[in-house]
Amino acid sequence: MRFDILTLFPEMFQSYLGQGHLKRAIERGLVDIQLHNFRDYAPGKRKQVDDKPFGGGPGMLIMCQPVFDCVEAVQASGTAPGKLLMMTPQGRRLDQKLVEELAEEPRLLLLCGRYEGFDDRIRQGLQPMEVSVGDFICNGGEVPSMLIVDTVIRLIPGVLHDETSSRYDSFSNAGLLEHPQFTRPREFRGMIVPDVLINGDHQKIADWQREESLRRTAERRQDLLDKTDQSETDA
Repeated sequence: MRFDILTLFPEMFQSYLGQGHLKRAIERGLVDIQLHNFRDYAPGKRKQVDDKPFGGGPGMLIMCQPVFDCVEAVQASGTAPGKLLMMTPQGRRLDQKLVEELAEEPRLLLLCGRYEGFDDRIRQGLQPMEVSVGDFICNGGEVPSMLIVDTVIRLIPGVLHDETSSRYDSFSNAGLLEHPQFTRPREFRGMIVPDVLINGDHQKIADWQREESLRRTAERRQDLLDKTDQSETDA
């Protein structure tokens, strides 16, 4: 899968790309990440990419021309155009369902804003999917883009050591939060691993895990539980 990240600060990604699952996925050819700088497409010696907003207001906006030229050049650089995403707090909320949809795409282009955001004609003209990672404001779209890459690559076959791992994560597990997990030692500072996880009865373990997922979801995210199909046993 290919990711094209369009940003004013490509250097922010250098350390991120050299770590963990992502680094190994890139080395194995499972993931291709290309970085592109809007400033490379700005005219003149100053390479200006931002300007004051019409009508006044604080801060600066990213201008249309460098972004349009960058997107069009990047789209033309692949064998086929990718799905264009714009990082914005006004977009569709990122959740596991959206992550699963994005993982089906062969190529994603991620637009990272800065300052007070983009000239709105970028949204109008390029018609990206607008994505929000939460009801808060970041300094730019770079960290949200990393979050999208991080969540999507987990669903790419071969990226994780255990292919079943992502199926049991919170939100992937039938929309429920994940059950508690434990490792050695059996007892630590008076806290003891439940007996059911030690007895080797796989059906009892599965039942306990389902029950704990339901319990944790009910306690912490009732809204998720309300959306979940439940059996009589679950109820």
